[in-house]
Amino acid sequence: MTDLLPDFDVRLTVISQYANSPRILGLIDLFFAYLDPTPLLNELYNKLWNIDTAEGYGLDVWGRIVGVGRVLQVAQSRFFGFADATHDFDPWNQSPYYSGQGFTSNYALTDEAYRQLILAKALANITDGSIPALNRILQLLFGAQGKAYVTDPGGMAMTYTFEFQPTPVQLAILTQSGVFPRPTGVAVSIVTPP
Repeated sequence: MTDLLPDFDVRLTVISQYANSPRILGLIDLFFAYLDPTPLLNELYNKLWNIDTAEGYGLDVWGRIVGVGRVLQVAQSRFFGFADATHDFDPWNQSPYYSGQGFTSNYALTDEAYRQLILAKALANITDGSIPALNRILQLLFGAQGKAYVTDPGGMAMTYTFEFQPTPVQLAILTQSGVFPRPTGVAVSIVTPP
């Protein structure tokens, strides 16, 4: 019956006086055969406390711990109307009318995107705010898509440069999530390919 024991050896908790008692050890083995908490504890750990495998509610808890929300305001880029040189429009009954300004809508991040945002926020919480530290956070969030980096052009300005076209959700993460620290009084600009 030793295969029913959890990852830890509960027999080590039995005092030496009863360590060789077949009845006591048999009772302990039967108890753990029916009430072994190991699978539940492993599931709790993997779905809630392990940031690399957490999902749903577990990620929401991590988000509250580091101070970042799952829902962001994402600018709507598709509208109803006629195509012209500056806007991309959809046909009838698929998008809202274009009023001259973009709309925003709430967007709940997927578990994988939210996990990356939580890890980036955790890094930002302990960063020194230097350009190499900010570049590491950008690499964590956007590294799979291409190069993204921070530069200091001088004159109280800071530039986030992307060598790929970020999605509206990624731009919302960059501008609205509060993940990226910036010095007070420094203007931030975002440069993307045309």
